[in-house]
Amino acid sequence: MVFASLLPWSFFSSSLADASSSLISNRNAEHISKVYFPRLIMPVAAVMIEFVDFLISLGLFVALMIWYRFVPGWQIIFLPPFVALAWMASLGIGTWITALNVKYRYFRYIVPFILQLGVYVSPVGFSSSILPAQWRLFYSQNPLIGIIDGFRRCLLGGQSQLYWSGIVLSVCVSALFVWVGVRTFRKMERSFADLI
Repeated sequence: MVFASLLPWSFFSSSLADASSSLISNRNAEHISKVYFPRLIMPVAAVMIEFVDFLISLGLFVALMIWYRFVPGWQIIFLPPFVALAWMASLGIGTWITALNVKYRYFRYIVPFILQLGVYVSPVGFSSSILPAQWRLFYSQNPLIGIIDGFRRCLLGGQSQLYWSGIVLSVCVSALFVWVGVRTFRKMERSFADLI
């Protein structure tokens, strides 16, 4: 159960950490400051690199399933949409924080703190079903709740239950972060050359 939830969490946290520092760590490159370059490629590339790591971890999970002779149920066919949702959440929040990190340099100190806190407020080591019903929808505003629950359901089958309102809320919040992230990035991009 924990390994199934560590897959999307590790992908998200590594993507967010790498994407948020992608422009600052490459500030000496001439294409960032002197010539026009679609700078949005930098956080997208950081997320793509972490996606390769995610695929390797998923391969290890498959090897673990083979070792324990665990066969996933038919729910495994729904794993790609949850992977796409994890990608969307990582890219949206990562792009937004990348733009803020360029303008406000102290964000590089805030991101590790957010990620450390995030592992405790996301259901990585526990099932989100233990929450009281009246708090579940509020708790699902964290987009990783629906993603992690979806991964568990797809990989472990009937051993994990889905909270459909949380899934829908995760999709909406992730889409909102993509819109806000790309919009903020594009708006602040004109000043990146001066700030970097």
